[in-house]
Amino acid sequence: MHYDTALRAYTAKRIEEIDSADILVGVPCYNNESTIVHVIQMITHGLARHYGGKRSVIFIADGGSTDDTREVAKEFQIKPWQEKIVSIYRGPAGKGTALRSVFEAANRLKVSVCAMVDSDLRSITADWVKYLLDPVLEKGYQFVAPVYVRHKYDGTITNNIVYNLTRALYGKRIRQPIGGDFAISGDAAKFYAEQDVWLTDVARFGIDIWMTTTAITQGFRICQSNLGVKIHDVKDPGQHLGPMFRQVLSALFSMMERYESYWKGVKGSEPLETFGFEGSVEPEPVKVNLELLIELFKTGYQQFSALWRQIFSEESFKQISETACMDAKNFYLPTESWVKILYELAVTYRLWTVNRSKLLDMMTPLYYSRVASFVRQSSNMSSLEAEQLVEEQALHFEEQKDYLLEIWEEKKLQTEKPGAAPPPECPV
Repeated sequence: MHYDTALRAYTAKRIEEIDSADILVGVPCYNNESTIVHVIQMITHGLARHYGGKRSVIFIADGGSTDDTREVAKEFQIKPWQEKIVSIYRGPAGKGTALRSVFEAANRLKVSVCAMVDSDLRSITADWVKYLLDPVLEKGYQFVAPVYVRHKYDGTITNNIVYNLTRALYGKRIRQPIGGDFAISGDAAKFYAEQDVWLTDVARFGIDIWMTTTAITQGFRICQSNLGVKIHDVKDPGQHLGPMFRQVLSALFSMMERYESYWKGVKGSEPLETFGFEGSVEPEPVKVNLELLIELFKTGYQQFSALWRQIFSEESFKQISETACMDAKNFYLPTESWVKILYELAVTYRLWTVNRSKLLDMMTPLYYSRVASFVRQSSNMSSLEAEQLVEEQALHFEEQKDYLLEIWEEKKLQTEKPGAAPPPECPV
């Protein structure tokens, strides 16, 4: 079904009544009854403390929660001079459609700045509002990405995949490309709302990396803002993050295809100006089941090694096989090998035009192996010390980008030759 807007009629009418505003803060949510009140409370306090003279709207974009998320959001009393809209968006289920409704509302209200914060945050403070909005309002930035103080085992997909690929491909050291808490200018909100992606997979998953990549490739003025510690509903990588791995990688690889001409010309990377929180806070510990991660990888090796042998280079597959024979005490997939594995997977994904989701399903055990390696390597480190490992890994991705460029062209030419064998078929 085609949806020309994510706003329902009653939401559009409410926006029309408000007419205009300076600031809009959107909160995409789904079954967040236990945290949504705290998030709204911190937003309303932050807006009152730092932007009391500006007209502000808090926009709750709900995905049809089956708990009391919308009810408690409606009941919470905000400041008399602030506005609040609690809506159910229209369109495909997912955070992407929720943000589409936020962007559309921001555009209709002609706001100067639009921020988005996750609905499961327990560590959000009133100052987050200032940290996110000030770079747009005071410095003229169009896209503000978050920086957090996170436990070393929180954000394993970002630390081992997304930060590295985004930095190496597009040349910007955006530490949290899928952080979930952003701010954008009014003209950026209008641009995003008008893009023809909302009925694609972006609307179901991959919205954060799409926003970040688009901001870079469109030449938006980008900065970062440190929000301090992030405490949210953390998930164990081995038990809960497999689906997210597949979704994020799908979005990343699709962006690679779309912006191929851009990233091919990028060498190295540059830091971004960073504002916000100054100080040090120790994040909550995150538990990771190392034995489960290793077991999931080894089970995957038994199931998929024959296909992996066809997909990966001889060197990469040799290292995967050696790692599969290691016990927990010595388990380690080297960073250099991980970089090549991800680059080779990106090339395979590009050539594999059918059953791509199946392809990523079969690659999930390799993600588990890399996370297990990182856990082992950083077991005696503080989160700050482990951050240095992440930076070293990102540098490896930059240094080996020539390898990606080489195989990107080489594999394409091989498949275009008359009589060339197609990529190996993915079992259904």
